[in-house]
Amino acid sequence: MLSLAAGVLPEFTPQQMAAAAAGSGWPAVGIWVEPATWTRAVAQEVRRRTADAGVALLDVEVVWIKPGVDDPDHFRIVDAGADIGAANVLVVSSDPDPGATAAKLARLVDHAADRGLRVSLEFGAFTAVRNLAAALDILARAERPGAGLLVDPLHLARTGGAPSALAGVDPRRFAYAQFCDAAASGPSPDDVAGIIEEALDLRLMPGEGALPLEALLDVLPPATPLSVELRSKALRDAYADPTERAKALLAATRAALARGATGSRTDRGSASSSAR
Repeated sequence: MLSLAAGVLPEFTPQQMAAAAAGSGWPAVGIWVEPATWTRAVAQEVRRRTADAGVALLDVEVVWIKPGVDDPDHFRIVDAGADIGAANVLVVSSDPDPGATAAKLARLVDHAADRGLRVSLEFGAFTAVRNLAAALDILARAERPGAGLLVDPLHLARTGGAPSALAGVDPRRFAYAQFCDAAASGPSPDDVAGIIEEALDLRLMPGEGALPLEALLDVLPPATPLSVELRSKALRDAYADPTERAKALLAATRAALARGATGSRTDRGSASSSAR
């Protein structure tokens, strides 16, 4: 399953996000939830637009764990996901204490599980969970087998990781994965400003960069949904209309997957095609 990530259309409302996914043929979509502006009417409209088009709700984002006590808004984001029928919740952390992060993550996992959602922790050099090893450590500390690991190929590459490092991870950790492309090299992990700029503005269409996407797909469980996280200033500038932007990204993603669906990828490509 391919899903249109919320970050592709950052300037549009959740309702517009749902409409763009429906109007462009995406099988699934992710929704950005701002608790301050999220209402029952918003949830109803998102549900209606996606249900009418048969679009699945892959995830909601973003729960950003911070130092201190639990933030009630984080649980509201989970509840919003449950209201629209989302399957997953994306979590990142800026809390430098791994033990505290793990405890907060565990409470989020329990809250989400009661509502039928899974929580996945994303790592990146711009967060306090700076790499794969740190993410796996927090997941182990949380002691929640249902907690997921969310891998973004850009963040994996920029933190010095490789798809082969995922081979030893319990496959059940992968509720879904992100998907995008980028240049072969980028900012160093210590250049946080550069990392953020690349992540928000400089990603490339799948197949246009040099990230080891085939190797990533090969190591993930075959049925893993892909959230296409294409944050790109060039894409935003080229396609001001949300539906047209979504169409262009879907076409590019499908073309890239079709070009790579050979050898060990044949079964995965066939399964993905049937899911789409």
